[in-house]
Amino acid sequence: VELQASGGGLVQAGGSLRLSCAASGLTFGANTMGWFRQAPGKEREFIAARNWNSNTYYADSVKGRFTVSRDNAKNTVYLEMNSLKPEDTAVYYCAIQRIAGDLPSTWQYRYWGQGTQVTVSS
Repeated sequence: VELQASGGGLVQAGGSLRLSCAASGLTFGANTMGWFRQAPGKEREFIAARNWNSNTYYADSVKGRFTVSRDNAKNTVYLEMNSLKPEDTAVYYCAIQRIAGDLPSTWQYRYWGQGTQVTVSS
């Protein structure tokens, strides 16, 4: 199983980016997946999750600004990020196949992508 995250870059505050997470060896539609981020000097943080039943969950810090969507034909999941803030600057990771955790924010995953850098300038 391989996850390839892409789409990061440099954007001004208030701008938008769309991250992609393409999977091989496993189908997104049958699995729960999550988006996380890690800023320099900070712990990895839950951002969003989408379960096998297409229910989505978001951290309060991104609710209303970020949206998870999925393209089954491309076996790719997207994280649409709008109204970006400097505090959104981090390396963003996608993960798939939940293996533990009771709440979406605590779900743990078996497979992780390599991360893509998002930098938001003020």
